[in-house]
Amino acid sequence: MSIYVGNLSYEVTQDALNSVFAEYGSVKRIQIPTDRETGRLRGFAFVEMGTDAEEAAAIDALDGAEWMGRDLKVNKAKPREDRGSFNGNRGNGGYRNRY
Repeated sequence: MSIYVGNLSYEVTQDALNSVFAEYGSVKRIQIPTDRETGRLRGFAFVEMGTDAEEAAAIDALDGAEWMGRDLKVNKAKPREDRGSFNGNRGNGGYRNRY
């Protein structure tokens, strides 16, 4: 499982996130999504810790904490939803009924 970290500064780096979360245990992976078109950070990240206990400790300590001038939103990440096809296929082949 991983941790969702929201309301991040757009200047955040993997090293900075790693140093904050390492205080609560071993950090296995950090993912900071970027916008496809602009390449700009999207203001959130996902952090994977070594154990569930480490994740819980990080969530308890960091949710609502101020960091880099922002109040963090930290919680368990929800599983990624299957978004289906590109056009949002709604059971009608992706085409709107014109009539």
